[in-house]
Amino acid sequence: MRQAWKVAGVCAVALLGAGAIAQAQVKPGKGVLLEDWVKDPMPPGFQVVNVDLEGTVFADANGKTLYYWPVTGLRNGDAGDQKNKSSCDDTKYTVNAGLMSPYPGGLILPEVETRPTCAQVWPAVLAAPDAKPVGKWTIITRGDGKKQWAYDNNALYTSVLDQRLGDVRGGTRKEQTSEDGAVRTPAGPTPNVPAQFKVRTMATGRLIATADTGRSLYTWDKDTATKSNCDTTCQREWQPVLAPESVQPQGDWTIIQNSPGTKQWVFRGKPVYTHLLDDKTFSVQGGDIPGWHNVYTQLAPAAPKGWYVSDNRTGQVLGNEQGRTVYIYNCNDDAVDQLSCNHPDAPQAYRLAICGRGLVDLCLKNFPYVIAPKDAVAIGNTWSAVYIDPKTGKYAKAGDPGALYVWAYRGRPVYHCGKDKKPGDIECDTYGEFNGARNGYKAFWMRDDFGRQSG
Repeated sequence: MRQAWKVAGVCAVALLGAGAIAQAQVKPGKGVLLEDWVKDPMPPGFQVVNVDLEGTVFADANGKTLYYWPVTGLRNGDAGDQKNKSSCDDTKYTVNAGLMSPYPGGLILPEVETRPTCAQVWPAVLAAPDAKPVGKWTIITRGDGKKQWAYDNNALYTSVLDQRLGDVRGGTRKEQTSEDGAVRTPAGPTPNVPAQFKVRTMATGRLIATADTGRSLYTWDKDTATKSNCDTTCQREWQPVLAPESVQPQGDWTIIQNSPGTKQWVFRGKPVYTHLLDDKTFSVQGGDIPGWHNVYTQLAPAAPKGWYVSDNRTGQVLGNEQGRTVYIYNCNDDAVDQLSCNHPDAPQAYRLAICGRGLVDLCLKNFPYVIAPKDAVAIGNTWSAVYIDPKTGKYAKAGDPGALYVWAYRGRPVYHCGKDKKPGDIECDTYGEFNGARNGYKAFWMRDDFGRQSG
């Protein structure tokens, strides 16, 4: 693996005017490439936005990202929306459901008096009385009789956590398991890639792989836009990705002919290959070989200035200027509506219980916040600095007594582990319930060669 792998990436947001698909795109910074998408019809009042981590997503006329809630099989049942239905309503839940947790259902939830309803946290994207379905955009009837937009038969919502154009704080497209709970997913158009390929959000960017086997694509420095220089010896390890005879170039994708009757895909001027020695899907292992690079529709945004990635025994983790590993706190409550509890506006009882047995000082010792400099600059919609009251874990204001100025990832404070001693240490990785997914901490993985990448 590479030492101190540089964190580079995308900080631009590209916005399309409401209802327009291909006009008025804001140009990204020099050299920054953004994900292309299939230009299907959409109703007036919606737009396509290119965001830092998730590629292209749908947003409403106010720039709020749209989400859906896929049905997820949990430990003791399912949660989420069935197709063409919405189960997110104004029901006020006061007890846990026993879907995820090892605890039985019926236990009183924290801060139950002020706990919001699902509809308050996830406002439905309502359709006007005269709205008409367009393409994959349809209209469903909610339980209260109101009309709600759906895309690809999935009811659509916005998140109260999103404050700015390009925010995607309510959910993720990263690979999830039942340990994560029933997580919301950003809705968006289909990436403009040939049918042979698919795109997945990773810590490093929007990675492209083959659709059937999930084998990552790679490019080689020695190739040109019109010729593959990978000879028979090279092809013992690197397999050219062949294009069917009948396909045509599309978007960023072109085709070259290596020999009579043999065509190879080219992405942004580079022929693409799979690495025969990769031992997992959506791998980045082939990129360790000099001259070879993974293929992305766009890269993830840069980390704060001076931070770097350190090697450890299982992969690579993000660390601050001193190399101390950065951790993310994850939390999804166990009520029927599966509201997230991983941010300062949520009840802090879960976090305090897991990091310090309910004791604030012990929690701060075990998982101290990553302090930000006073001149910290936000990086796109991904990294920012926020004021936190360390005694409550809630947001604070500048000048509040004892308030800390800390780094936040997608609006959520990040932490160190009190047990880590040197760069690359991960003594607190998967700390908590369900390997740190349901209520606990995970290291900020850039790659995890012996598990699933989860940064």
